[in-house]
Order: sequence, then C-alpha cells, then structure tokens
Amino acid sequence: MKVLITGHSGFVGKILYNACKINHYTIGLDRISFQSNILCDLSKDIPQFPVLPDLVIHAAGKAHSIPRTIKDEDEFFKVNYQGTVNLLKGLSALPRLPGQFVFISTVAVYGLEEGEMIDENYPLNGTSAYARSKILAEEAVLQWGKQNNVPVAVLRLPLIAGPDAPGNLGSMIRAINKGYYFRFGSSSARRSMVLASDLARFIPSLHSAKGIYHLTDGVHPSYRELEEYIASHYGKRIRTLPEGILKASAKAGDLFPWLPVNSSRLKKLSYTLTFSDEKARRELGWNPRPVVGNIW
Repeated sequence: MKVLITGHSGFVGKILYNACKINHYTIGLDRISFQSNILCDLSKDIPQFPVLPDLVIHAAGKAHSIPRTIKDEDEFFKVNYQGTVNLLKGLSALPRLPGQFVFISTVAVYGLEEGEMIDENYPLNGTSAYARSKILAEEAVLQWGKQNNVPVAVLRLPLIAGPDAPGNLGSMIRAINKGYYFRFGSSSARRSMVLASDLARFIPSLHSAKGIYHLTDGVHPSYRELEEYIASHYGKRIRTLPEGILKASAKAGDLFPWLPVNSSRLKKLSYTLTFSDEKARRELGWNPRPVVGNIW
C-alpha cells in the first residue's frame, strides 16, 4: 500500500510517518525540506505527486497558537482551509484517486469549554480562527469525497499525548520536569485525550471508513491523575498554588505570554470536557490504551 502523509514533520505527522514506513511505501509532504519526499507549501501551491497513493492522511495544519492580529487569523485559514483545498485539487488531477482519505480535525470545532461525553452530532459552534478554519476544511473534504466516491474519515481529536507533545500538555510535561509546575486547585476536572502512538497504530488500518469520529482513550483522566503520572515518571513532587496567588498569576500571564498560566488556561483547568468515542469503537474497532501509564 502507498501512503501519503501531509505535515509529516509535525508532532502527529511524524509519528504516523514513522509507523507507516515500517510496512508501507510512505511518502511525506511538507513545506519543510527535511526528509520531505514532496516539498510543497499547501497554503500557496497545488502539489504534484510522484506516485498514486492508496491512502491519504492529511495531518498538515496550524494549531497551538493564539492569533493576535487579523493577519494571524488569516494564516489559520490559509494553512487549514486553503491548504486542504489545494491538496484536494492536486489529488483530483491524478489518473486514479486514493481508496481512503483521512482528515485530522479537532474537537475545537464544537467551541466548548465544558461538557461530558459529547458525541459527533453536537453543533459546530467554534468561533476561533482555528475552529472555523477546521470546520471549512471538514466541509471541503466531505464534499470532495462525496463527489468523487472516495471514502473520507474525519477524525475529531482531543488533546494528543506523547513524549514530545505540543500545546498545553507539552507545557505541563516540561514544567513538571523542570520543577516549576504548581497544581491549580483540586485538579479534579477531567479531559479527553488520546495517545499519539495509538493513532499511529490505528489510522493506517482504516479502509473504506466514511464519517466523522472521535478518538479518545476512553478514560478521560483528571488533571491530578495526569500530573501525578508525569511527576512519578520524572521523580518530581507537585506543589499546590494557593487560590489568591493562582488568580494573580493568571492575570499576569494574560500580559506576559511566556508565563505558564493565564486566564484561558486556568479556565480550561477548572472545567470537565469529555467526548464519546463509542461510534469509533462500534464502527471502526477502535480499542485504545489509557493515556495515564502509556505516554512513555
């Protein structure tokens, strides 16, 4: 099987690429030249392909940053939406279309800060540039698949866990390892998350999968469980920050982005937000491992 992976220098793309190349002829497409079989900035150009891929995994995208200007917001749409459109144009020019297209999306499309066991039918109320650009990209790939009779699986993923995870989890891991992490309140709120290594094992096995799916570990650990697991791995202790200092630190973080906590992050740490993966388990045979105990 020939596999095409976009964004293969990114966190998820790299893990997928390394897993796929063990058993499959795997091609990486990226705008970074390092180890790229196809060098292409999808936000600007329509790619050309040296082979006809059987499976396309579209993992390229922009995330983990907060836009501060209109130009920053536009970049999300250029990368996440226009980049997807350009990829589809390139695939449409091939003499044979792939047998499976997998799009890596996000639970951010729902625009939720709290909720429990949300399923795939929840309204798409996301208003951030990231969410809106992903919603448009989802619509594009689903319409393309329908028009061209190509099975399209849209995977709306929660927080993705791994040793080199980006975003909030990566910040937590680094802070605990370096000894400057503080527990915020009770840390009892629960979050859906999924192991990157489980994604790498599962996604290449998809054949004729059509629809929208959540993939989680099914456990939805609390922040306290996650903190204690990471601290145990590094042999560190977690200290608790008093509420008054915590709120003051969050306000300071709003002004100084390099600080480990701000009002938005504090809010996320206070609310439970979980998603149901029952559909993927039932229809696709999704059988993940718990994140806690398996990051390393």
